[in-house]
Amino acid sequence: MSTIGNSTNIFWQESPIGKIERQKLLNQKGCVVWITGLSGSGKSTLACSLSRELYVRGKLPYILDGDNLRHGLNKDLEFKAEDRTENIRRVGEVAKLFADAGLICIASLISPYRKDRDACRAMLPDSNFVQVYMNMPLALCEKRDPKGLYKLARAGKIKGFTGIDDPYDLPLNCEIEINQKGGVCPMPSAMAGEVVTYLEDKGYLQD
Repeated sequence: MSTIGNSTNIFWQESPIGKIERQKLLNQKGCVVWITGLSGSGKSTLACSLSRELYVRGKLPYILDGDNLRHGLNKDLEFKAEDRTENIRRVGEVAKLFADAGLICIASLISPYRKDRDACRAMLPDSNFVQVYMNMPLALCEKRDPKGLYKLARAGKIKGFTGIDDPYDLPLNCEIEINQKGGVCPMPSAMAGEVVTYLEDKGYLQD
């Protein structure tokens, strides 16, 4: 019997089918690929391209998109610092469950605060957390502005916008960093290929 947070008198129910059995069934190793970066840096583009590439290879991925999750699981949260932290905590817990189920969970969120990203990494007991940093210049992201949010932030219509009037903590321990090459952004397939190669080398794509 345990007390966790505000929950008392609770018990952990073990499953008769464990993570190893699920991974054997799926022929892959469950993990979390956490894509972080500024708005407009290409997180969703990479997530979708990576998901397609894994699917074509016969693997089972699932994307947790930050905006999509705010349509349901996190619709009660705003963009204040404490709500951002709770947003990331919830996504981290869900991603952990997907990884435990044996899926390759692709989490695509700005996740601006390093402490929150590190807390999600710490949730995985076997360190199956692959952080991908979309290191694109603010000027490029603002030029792209696919959702028109930078324009609104510059006009003062959005407060606390990451990169404008709210900080983005640069990752210190990312496994993969995506950069421009000679001032040119990599193609989605090239970015996905870099992540797939890493997953292969680390044994996540078992055959």
